[in-house]
Amino acid sequence: QLQASGGGLVQAGGSLRLSCTASGRPFGRNSVAWFRQTPGKERNFVAAIRWSNSIPDYADSVKGRFTMSRDSAGNTAYLQMNNLKPEDTAVYYCATSTMSTTSRYTYAWRSWGQGTLVTVSS
Repeated sequence: QLQASGGGLVQAGGSLRLSCTASGRPFGRNSVAWFRQTPGKERNFVAAIRWSNSIPDYADSVKGRFTMSRDSAGNTAYLQMNNLKPEDTAVYYCATSTMSTTSRYTYAWRSWGQGTLVTVSS
């Protein structure tokens, strides 16, 4: 079971780091993604890493501000968010896929965590 954590309230320009774990087990051959969602809106792609090469892919809206990584043991995926903006406010979800993918579509990701709320004040 996936668990996302690290959300909170931060001022614009601030930083947060989100973490995603899989019940303490290594992700192994699973690609990992972050999506975000605001009330009444669809869930949107933020970033993802393929299990096969660990090269992240980012949505244009976060490129240059967010960095996704995985720890060397493969137990935790991170989303470092810098220079946060009010429009980054959302519930952030992590997801995994057994495919080697950085798909921007939610249907490509099989397992989902419960989400963590990020609120950026102006």
